[in-house]
Amino acid sequence: MQKKSLSSRAFWVIIIGGIVTGMGNGSVFGAAMMCFLGRGNFANWGGWWPLNYYPQTFTGFIDWCMIVFGLAFAGMMWIALKRHGAEESLEISPRPYLPDSRGSGSQPAERAR
Repeated sequence: MQKKSLSSRAFWVIIIGGIVTGMGNGSVFGAAMMCFLGRGNFANWGGWWPLNYYPQTFTGFIDWCMIVFGLAFAGMMWIALKRHGAEESLEISPRPYLPDSRGSGSQPAERAR
């Protein structure tokens, strides 16, 4: 049986962690942008379905920021875990012996004498 990649084993961590974190950041971004720009042309606050997902409304803009940021963060987590898994799967060769500070290049067994 072949070992699954790190990104496939962490599927739910990517989905839940990435989207929740991204949506939290997206809501802060959307609210900060609204505070910075003012409500501007957002005459309608949004309301109930389907108005709350129209980007032209106040809540629709923030909801779309949350969705976009959530998907972006999930994508970044997938890429990061994929690259991390690739790094961990590399076989590391042992370090070559480095000479000691005296420059003699003696092996550790010779130093003990």
